[in-house]
Amino acid sequence: MDQDYERRLLRQINVQNDNTSPMKVKDVICHLTPTPESPLSSPSKHGDRFIPSRAGANWSINFHRINENEKSPTQNKKTKDATSDSGKADGLAYSALLKNELLGAGIEKVLDPQTEDRRLQPSTPERRSLFSYSLSAKRSTPDDNSVSPYSLSPYSLSAKRSTPDDNSVSPYSLSPVSSKSQKLLRSPRKPTRKISKIPFKVLDAPELQDDFYLNLVDWSSLNVLSVGLGTCVYLWSACTSQVTRLCDLSVEGDSVTSVGWSERGNLVAVGTHKGFVQIWDATAGKKLFALEGHTARVGALAWNADQLSSGSRDRMILQRDIRTPPLQSERRLQGHRQEVCGLKWSTDHQLLASGGNDNKLLVWNHSSVLPMQQYTEHLAAVKAIAWSPHQHGLLASGGGTADRCIRFWNTLTAQPLQCIDTGSQVCNLAWSKHTNELVSTHGYSQNQILVWKYPSLTQVAKLTGHSYRVLYLAMSPDGEAIVTGAGDETLRFWNVFSKTRSTKESVSVLNLFTRIR
Repeated sequence: MDQDYERRLLRQINVQNDNTSPMKVKDVICHLTPTPESPLSSPSKHGDRFIPSRAGANWSINFHRINENEKSPTQNKKTKDATSDSGKADGLAYSALLKNELLGAGIEKVLDPQTEDRRLQPSTPERRSLFSYSLSAKRSTPDDNSVSPYSLSPYSLSAKRSTPDDNSVSPYSLSPVSSKSQKLLRSPRKPTRKISKIPFKVLDAPELQDDFYLNLVDWSSLNVLSVGLGTCVYLWSACTSQVTRLCDLSVEGDSVTSVGWSERGNLVAVGTHKGFVQIWDATAGKKLFALEGHTARVGALAWNADQLSSGSRDRMILQRDIRTPPLQSERRLQGHRQEVCGLKWSTDHQLLASGGNDNKLLVWNHSSVLPMQQYTEHLAAVKAIAWSPHQHGLLASGGGTADRCIRFWNTLTAQPLQCIDTGSQVCNLAWSKHTNELVSTHGYSQNQILVWKYPSLTQVAKLTGHSYRVLYLAMSPDGEAIVTGAGDETLRFWNVFSKTRSTKESVSVLNLFTRIR
């Protein structure tokens, strides 16, 4: 080691010893004395200056140039709750604005955070240089209206006149952002739909049974709710909030196992534990007649105009026309090996879907007493069944605790379409009347209500509040609200859907209701 350098080093160590705790100079010298291979042995090549090494610096992170193709674990975790869609949309718009101004991405439209991918797709290649320079080769002339390529003005002039119908930015705009960003900010934003997580009404429902195989709640087209509580059926008017007791089966030693309104909303079908199906006039409060034929409880009912289908624990489906004597119009549909717990007619009244405790989903038509289609993919009882009012032949079904899946079927081709695992028992399904969405209610183990967007199957909302399985579901006649019932003996009303269908009347001459003469 150089003598001068060693003398300075010892003097510095002595000063440090005076200011701090005492140290052994020999130990320090031993640690600092260079080996023959050490670069310190040649003071002519190296000084005592510290030069930091930048070899390990991550420039992509420092300059916020993360590769957009590589998703972090948090980005892979898709959050399907859409309560913060407004913040997501604002964040996407701000991110697009920064990319336009700093990176020249040229983004003019913000994608919907619910249906589209969360990443913004730039119109330019993804891997670009951080800084780009360009120089116009065109020389400006005094007669030319173009701006000089060497001009320092932040504004650009153009000879083109903007028209009201032109989407281009005005050449005299004083906005500090580029034309692409101005189009981005002016692009129409889809209004954020907020679904309240709190029910707007809660009704007590004492003796509402906690039985997965029953259907005890239905909402009529005249805005009247029917509920089976123990041995009685009660009617609740959504217009007046008046409650009336329609019938009491305790005199007959029977109990209510299912209820179902007719399409016109004037008749109520009541399925009983002993296997009877009673038809009641809701306005007069009078029983019209009782239908026999089942040997066990009737847990599922489905109306098709004046025809009534009933499913029972005796594994039979009976279809009868209430305008004729029962024995003359009765059709017996045999296909399930265990209790029938779900029945739904298609929106065109041509097909009947039935679900059973044998994990089967069957589809029937009017011309045969044998099922025309049979689906066996579910691993548990199929109670939740819903036909889409927006796509002809589209059927959705949900499985029980061992299955937990919602499956979609194309009944026109008898092919399965999609499947999603919900994580809990699927008790009910219902499609929105106005939008391509559906709601599902669940039991074990989360007792929740989920709103889905189809066909992307993204979760729009998650509603909780019931402490027991949400076994019952009905939709209001206007298609905006739903009511759910559970074993916690409460009925909860939720606003989940909105009316987005156009209310403008058709001006066609073929529309008979727009002209008097």
